[in-house]
Amino acid sequence: MRARLGPDFGWLWSAYAVSTYGTWLAFGAFGLIAVRVLDASAFAVSLLEAAGPAIAAVVAFSLGPWVEQHAKRPVMVAMDLVRFIAMVSVPVAYVLDLLSYGHLLVVSIVSASAGIAFAAASGAYLKHLLRGDDLLAANGRFEGTAWAATAAGPPLGGALVGLLGPVATVGVDAVSYLLSAFAVLRVRGSDVASPRDRTGGLRPGDLWHGWRIIIGDGVLRGLFLNSVLVGGLIMATAPLLAVLLIGQYHFPAWQYGLAFGVPALGGLVGARLSARLVARYGRHQVMIVFGWLRSVFPLGLAFVQPGVPGLLTVIVVEGLLITCMGVFNPIYATERLHRTPLGHAARVLSTWSAVSRIVQATLVVIWGLLATLTSPLAAITSSGVLLLATPLLLPGRRLYIPNRRC
Repeated sequence: MRARLGPDFGWLWSAYAVSTYGTWLAFGAFGLIAVRVLDASAFAVSLLEAAGPAIAAVVAFSLGPWVEQHAKRPVMVAMDLVRFIAMVSVPVAYVLDLLSYGHLLVVSIVSASAGIAFAAASGAYLKHLLRGDDLLAANGRFEGTAWAATAAGPPLGGALVGLLGPVATVGVDAVSYLLSAFAVLRVRGSDVASPRDRTGGLRPGDLWHGWRIIIGDGVLRGLFLNSVLVGGLIMATAPLLAVLLIGQYHFPAWQYGLAFGVPALGGLVGARLSARLVARYGRHQVMIVFGWLRSVFPLGLAFVQPGVPGLLTVIVVEGLLITCMGVFNPIYATERLHRTPLGHAARVLSTWSAVSRIVQATLVVIWGLLATLTSPLAAITSSGVLLLATPLLLPGRRLYIPNRRC
């Protein structure tokens, strides 16, 4: 399905693409800076990686209502500029010999918080900009871009780190946000904002309004619980796979990178197939089938072995999983936008993102403890077993029927 979504969507998509590639180019750069430049401990590096998303998740509860009450394009531009200033401060501080661990921690928190606000504003504006099946096509393009950046970004970023160092790579990431802001400014269509409260401020109940919308809709509630648990259980195994493959099975670094870079291309394939499968089989059927499939394949990681057989097992399992996610995610994202009232989209999306991040962080800690008490392979296997039950949360009735006028 080659939908013509218009120049405004093209600029919005460009903004997403350039910032996403910038993020993946700089993937892991903060940890490298902390180790190579600041001689930080392993615990300090772990704290640096976790603190930004965790604190940003808490901040997101108040960001959602604020984003809702303002026009979305200025919010996106502002958040891009905030991320640019935060990121570019790292190479500037390094040149001035003022870079510190606390500085990196603050930048991590600020950029993650601004990222949540940008995503909430972008999702709300996308719902305003497009209707019906166009939303599915748009979400498919976002999904494909995300997986393409996941596949290409880290290898290119590794080469960039080798040439220029991690500090300069963060500077490249900063420029990507500036380019994203420029792309958003090129959007010429109308904007959307919810009416502000007469008091001019946020009421306590506003912070929980997105949560009430999610819980109050049976389909949204099921999708929310499914996505949060699936994402959390999958992410909980990511550090354990690193321990298993590199620490116990002694995979070379290039094989480890290959094991997770190649499968990401499956996400690009799945995203391109998503709209075509929906057109042929229907949205509900495709969502259910691929929702089940993405819960089955992770159990294959229980059979990972040392050597080439283990490498091939990881590539095949992760490739099948990510392909299913590439098909499933645009449908689920479209259904979420369809079922969310336009005036509350930013609140719902920020709440969704915040809870997802908190659950993921919690499950990473729990699975780390489980791996310590048993073994990394046993903990990975237990995650795969639990994932088998998550499709039961998917909606059992027909989904929203798109109407181009609604």
